[in-house]
Amino acid sequence: MLNRVLGATGPQVSALGLGCMGMSALYGPADEKESLATLHAALDAGITLLDTGDFYGMGHNELLIREALRHRRRDDVVLSVKFGALRRPDGTFLGYDGRPAAVHTSLAYSLQRLGTDHIDVYRIARTDPQVPIEETVGAIAEAVTAGHVRHIGLSEADPDTIRRAAAVAPVADLQIEYSVLDRGIEREILPLCRELGIAVTAYGVLARGLISDSWPRGRTFAPGDVRGKTPRYTGADADHNLGLVDALRAVARSRGATVAQAAIAWALAQGSDIVPLVGARRRDRLHEALGALDLTLGPEDLAAVEAAVPPGAARGDRYPADQMPYLALRSA
Repeated sequence: MLNRVLGATGPQVSALGLGCMGMSALYGPADEKESLATLHAALDAGITLLDTGDFYGMGHNELLIREALRHRRRDDVVLSVKFGALRRPDGTFLGYDGRPAAVHTSLAYSLQRLGTDHIDVYRIARTDPQVPIEETVGAIAEAVTAGHVRHIGLSEADPDTIRRAAAVAPVADLQIEYSVLDRGIEREILPLCRELGIAVTAYGVLARGLISDSWPRGRTFAPGDVRGKTPRYTGADADHNLGLVDALRAVARSRGATVAQAAIAWALAQGSDIVPLVGARRRDRLHEALGALDLTLGPEDLAAVEAAVPPGAARGDRYPADQMPYLALRSA
């Protein structure tokens, strides 16, 4: 397994991280036995970065990870945890809470569910517009001093928020959507992160499964699958975006790779300070993603990807309407 470092102050992690959300929430039903098998397969393959959120399945995801780590050395794993999302019992979105009291309370519950005495990277899932980021990050910094958190992260933060947060305490990484279909961070956010020594953990590298060989046109979604309420993955926008995936697939086949492997390899090629998160829920998807580590894209390959999927070519919002105001970027 190749390794990368999360920023100037963060930990060393595997070059690919495993995003665990889909094992518990938002993509429809998941097989818990297969999820655990996938977690074990990832760890056995050398993946050390596991990303979760305390609101993924209302704590289910953290408990799942706890079970997977039961007989593992804690120091062999880097746990990245998001907090702050507010939900009703039926899953209705209520906003975000970045108050210092909420930081400490959420942290206490996550430590208990995960069965650990520390979290490696802790971050609010989205900036709370009612609470200055200095207060939220300051509370996480207090947890760092107390030994309950090792490093501070950010998620979907805009440039002003990134600068203000970094002025309070060292920030290891920014978690934000970045893929060949969604390159908005290249304009301002990625250069700023590099200026400040902040890595990027890129989620959505496979556009929530759209960049694959298994997404049919006219797809219907299971109840609870948020993609069915997201413009980018439905209707005419989805048809257009699948055309981009077809063009990328042609590039991938010229290198003997799958379209997913090409998309992951493209993200890896954008810089050693970028760590893609793959949201595999099954072992076959995980093994396919790991194959991207053996695919090196040279200048001609990257130019071919650029021609197949030009920046800004994707259509449709990447989140449902109620989530769009909380994003650092509104479009690709």
